[in-house]
Amino acid sequence: MPYFQLAALLAALATVGPFSIDTYLPALHAIGVELNASPLEVQQTLTAYMLPMGAMVLWHGAFSDAWGRKPVIVVSMLLFALASLVCVFAGSIETLLVGRALQGISAGAGMVVGRAVVRDLMEGPRAQRLMSHVSMAFALGPAIAPILGGWIHTVFGWRAVFVFLALLGLALAALSAWRLAESHPPAARQPLHLRPLARRYRSVFSSPGFLLLSLAVSLNFNGFFIYVLSAPVFLIRHLGLGETQFGWMFVPGVVGMMAGSALSARLAGRLSQARTIRLGFALMLAAAIANLAVSFLLPAGLPQSVLPIMAYNFGMAIAMPSLTLLALDHFPTHRGLASSCQSFLQMLVSSVTAGLVAPALWGSVKSLAFGMNAILLLGLGCFASWWWLFHRQRRDAGSQ
Repeated sequence: MPYFQLAALLAALATVGPFSIDTYLPALHAIGVELNASPLEVQQTLTAYMLPMGAMVLWHGAFSDAWGRKPVIVVSMLLFALASLVCVFAGSIETLLVGRALQGISAGAGMVVGRAVVRDLMEGPRAQRLMSHVSMAFALGPAIAPILGGWIHTVFGWRAVFVFLALLGLALAALSAWRLAESHPPAARQPLHLRPLARRYRSVFSSPGFLLLSLAVSLNFNGFFIYVLSAPVFLIRHLGLGETQFGWMFVPGVVGMMAGSALSARLAGRLSQARTIRLGFALMLAAAIANLAVSFLLPAGLPQSVLPIMAYNFGMAIAMPSLTLLALDHFPTHRGLASSCQSFLQMLVSSVTAGLVAPALWGSVKSLAFGMNAILLLGLGCFASWWWLFHRQRRDAGSQ
């Protein structure tokens, strides 16, 4: 498959997860009204989706290590389409929660297995470049999804949003079956034997370097994700916008991500991965501080309340490909499983953010800005700890 087509397909597969979150956000109020559910119950449809997704991503990579990348992707996308149909026909909030949980079980395969495909096919700067291009295209999802979801909901109703997701799953299953070549040959596969598999999971989750880098990726993203989860309150209540105007936050945010990913691709081979990551953190920190200052010094509104989010995402997208690849490089013989563990940690952090952190912060723009800064500082602390650990290990190896 040509490079551009591969990057586009991998990006589209990775967008299934964000699309499942962002597309129906403008319809949350309507869902609550029709299904006679409280705002908190409707909000838990996010948690019902993310917790199973976080649990299942532990297995997508291991399955792809054992059975190949392509079959896992195709079957998962078909299951995602079926789960979306459960949501379409939900007659109660309980049924919708079941449908969302089933979506979560299958939606993460594209993201997890796609990362493994990148490392199967490429190394070094070429891998960073492809990961950056995938991230750049993937960034379009959060911009398009809430705008598209808002219009679909306004014209056809909230159930049509899940019809769209079902069609997306079917289309990606068909494209993957038709165009995606298998990148993990049978000779390199790892059988699903319980004891060896348990040892591999234990080796991954007991690796301090892998855990620190993966948590840094997760926390950096959640500095922005609190705004995604709080979008209905942030945009409608605090900024006074309508249900079809979610693009005022998501478009600038995604422009920042795309620009950062494009710069990360250009820096591949020119700056070391560590220097690229430090640049990304410096830009994120400046943006987060600016966001806090704006929240105290200026009234909530456009464009001042969204420009720091765009700048934050610019820095986050610069650092993310290098952080992700450095984490996966800890386990070159079972990258699929390592990618699963990385995604599990990200989903675990995001689930906590969805269920606890975002609802606690979305009461004001000031608390959201404080949350962005606090989460970023945790991510920076993880990377700094990895940096210290990496250099200590190098010194110890040199002294032997």
